[in-house]
Amino acid sequence: MEDNLDKNSVGGRIKRYSKVSGTMAGLAAKLAGERYLGLKIEREDHALQLMQSLGNLKGPLMKVGQILSTIPEALPPEYARAFQELQANAPSMGWPFVRRRMKAELGPNWETKFASFEKEAAAAASLGQVHKATSHDGQILACKLQYPDMQSAIDTDLNQLKIIFSLYERYDKAIKTGQIHDELAARLSEELDYRLEARHCKLYSWMLENETGVHIPQIIDELSTDRLLTSTWLEGKKILNFVDGHPEQRNELAMNMFRAWYVPLYHYGIIHGDPHLGNYTVRSDNAINLLDFGCVRVFKPSFIGGVIDLYNALMTDNTDLAVNAYETWGFKNLNHEQIETLNIWANFLYSPVMEDKIRPIGEVSGGVYGRETAEKVHKKLRELGGISVPREFVFMDRAALGLGSVFLHLKAEINWHRVFNELIDDFSVDKLHTRQQKAFAQFDIPLAA
Repeated sequence: MEDNLDKNSVGGRIKRYSKVSGTMAGLAAKLAGERYLGLKIEREDHALQLMQSLGNLKGPLMKVGQILSTIPEALPPEYARAFQELQANAPSMGWPFVRRRMKAELGPNWETKFASFEKEAAAAASLGQVHKATSHDGQILACKLQYPDMQSAIDTDLNQLKIIFSLYERYDKAIKTGQIHDELAARLSEELDYRLEARHCKLYSWMLENETGVHIPQIIDELSTDRLLTSTWLEGKKILNFVDGHPEQRNELAMNMFRAWYVPLYHYGIIHGDPHLGNYTVRSDNAINLLDFGCVRVFKPSFIGGVIDLYNALMTDNTDLAVNAYETWGFKNLNHEQIETLNIWANFLYSPVMEDKIRPIGEVSGGVYGRETAEKVHKKLRELGGISVPREFVFMDRAALGLGSVFLHLKAEINWHRVFNELIDDFSVDKLHTRQQKAFAQFDIPLAA
């Protein structure tokens, strides 16, 4: 059923383009003025204004801001903190929008399909908001509504992002951003496909059915459409509530999260690409609720093989095997210095699983996990003329850094080496290929191109 909220109008594109341009141009102008002219700005106030502006705009730039906030040195710390707030505190749209959206998706008598439906959003994010409801058989439900005209917003914002990236590359050539832009575009477009998200959710429930420490919502197909996704509501508390808990509890939570993300990756070649604090909660028995399957990344089995090859290369100081891993991932024409620089970042990411002992995941430097290493690598790559990063790394690195930050908050101390090696014990590219094909066919999930 067509909804006038979602007309892809030229006027709507122009209006949004103007707002987005003004918002981002304001950020660029203020930061450039501070950098080149010595002008001082009140960064905290300006970051708050920027957060409010992008939050009211909704859409992909808000999502991109969230992603950038998790990458060390991508943003000044004041802006990183502001964008992180967007993840949990995005302003929601009001009841008139909700009523029109629900009528468009479930028909004029949509309210009769629920025993109750809360008018106020329980959570709001970049591309949609969630309302709590109750079914006639007493189930508590989560109804996720997509904001209006999101496809138009994605088209507009990604064009703007391409301009922003090109400006960025003019004064900082350490990272070539073309592949990053392509990856963000592909994943953002997928996030609008609530039918695909429903299938991802069902796949995760199947993949993790034997993981007693992880719970996945159940999709309610009869109350779901292209722009409405209804699932069971999973009750839980924020994980930051447990940072002062007993060590055994904190380690158990960390292990449950580790397995929620990495069992699917190493057994099926798929990862939940959005590990921010709003996408998981803690149950009374310390099990994890894993939520929101809009940002899921499927990898070729050869890519996962490269992940394990690089681990073995670092463990044995085998440069040829490391080069083979990087080339498998899509790095091209690497020279010796570039390989050494990439190994600095690789050693940082792999260090927790390289030591056969109980240890924390790492240390926080400058308030952000990985900041010091990222600064070192970024500086070296800039000196070497830059490098083009394969697109798969956008969400792989984001997951690794995001989860690492949570493990640091929990002060978890685990033998990560043994946990990792148990996961990859019987790994082979051929086995993963067979397992992936069988699993994905059940839920009509496309394989990586």
